[in-house]
Amino acid sequence: MKKLLAECLGTFTLVFAGTGAIIINAASHGAISHAGIALTFGLVVLAMIHTFGDVSGAHLNPAVTLAFAAARRFSWQDVPGYLAAQLVGAVSASGLLHVLFPQDATSLGATLPAGSEMQSFVLEVVLTAVLMLTILSVSTGAKEKGITAGIAIGGVIALEAMFAGPVCGASMNPARSLAPALVSGQLSHLWIYLAAPLLGALLAVPLCIGVRDSGCCGGRCAPDSK
Repeated sequence: MKKLLAECLGTFTLVFAGTGAIIINAASHGAISHAGIALTFGLVVLAMIHTFGDVSGAHLNPAVTLAFAAARRFSWQDVPGYLAAQLVGAVSASGLLHVLFPQDATSLGATLPAGSEMQSFVLEVVLTAVLMLTILSVSTGAKEKGITAGIAIGGVIALEAMFAGPVCGASMNPARSLAPALVSGQLSHLWIYLAAPLLGALLAVPLCIGVRDSGCCGGRCAPDSK
């Protein structure tokens, strides 16, 4: 239960701070700026890794949890609990933002494509694959912990949000996109942000195997992954 609570709180904080930055930026006529929003997402992930990394691994993302399981670094029997905790945390954050900013209830920081759906789909696949490859490379078992992991993962998220955010939203996280979409009712393009991050994260597993020594992925679950 401690691990599930950590995942719930971590994902809540991620969605609350990240999508909250989008909402406040719109309400304040650009006071935070696009660069500020990208840094907010990167910094909040860095902070949550340092806060909960040694408890739950600080996945904060259903795509990350499923990829860890596919890489056999995380037990499949623990996946449903992690996914449920992440979704509860994300939806709770969007619900609170809806109460705090009712004037922005039509979007709540939902991820929407600026161009074609296929363009955003491919971008999200690539972005998530790069992110997950970084996570697999700096994590121990299924746990993201240590100063190197936090900086590397937070840095990649900020970087990808910085350059790709204006086009596809740079979600890379089904929970981050699902929560504001459900609460605001913006469901028209949601499939992109559910399918693409999952595909991208799973693609990172064979890429990691290809560049790392044998035993990186595909072996037995690490002792600290359960």
